[in-house]
Amino acid sequence: MHVGDLGIEDREAFNNPEGLPPHHLYVCPQGSAALANHLALRDFLRGNRAAAAEYGRMKKQLAAQFPSDIDSYVAGKTDYLLQVLRDTGFPELLLRKIGAANGSTRSSLAVVK
Repeated sequence: MHVGDLGIEDREAFNNPEGLPPHHLYVCPQGSAALANHLALRDFLRGNRAAAAEYGRMKKQLAAQFPSDIDSYVAGKTDYLLQVLRDTGFPELLLRKIGAANGSTRSSLAVVK
């Protein structure tokens, strides 16, 4: 079932159909910043096992800490994702948009380290 963009421009989200393994499905137009974001993170994690393990641990910790608060869960991983995207060459303007949409905890996204 389609649930809208959930506040992320150029990304449409769909609920997990009953009877299938849990997953997230997003549809993004070709050439969009949303698609570039997802692919950059995927490619980075596929190429860096240590970072993938760290990211997995962080997500599990956040899920345990915020089991009923998706906004805090997303905000908790945003700064890490912004740094990965920055390291892959994402433009600062897009990083600011991504940070704002995902509740970055930084007061200035230009200095995420």
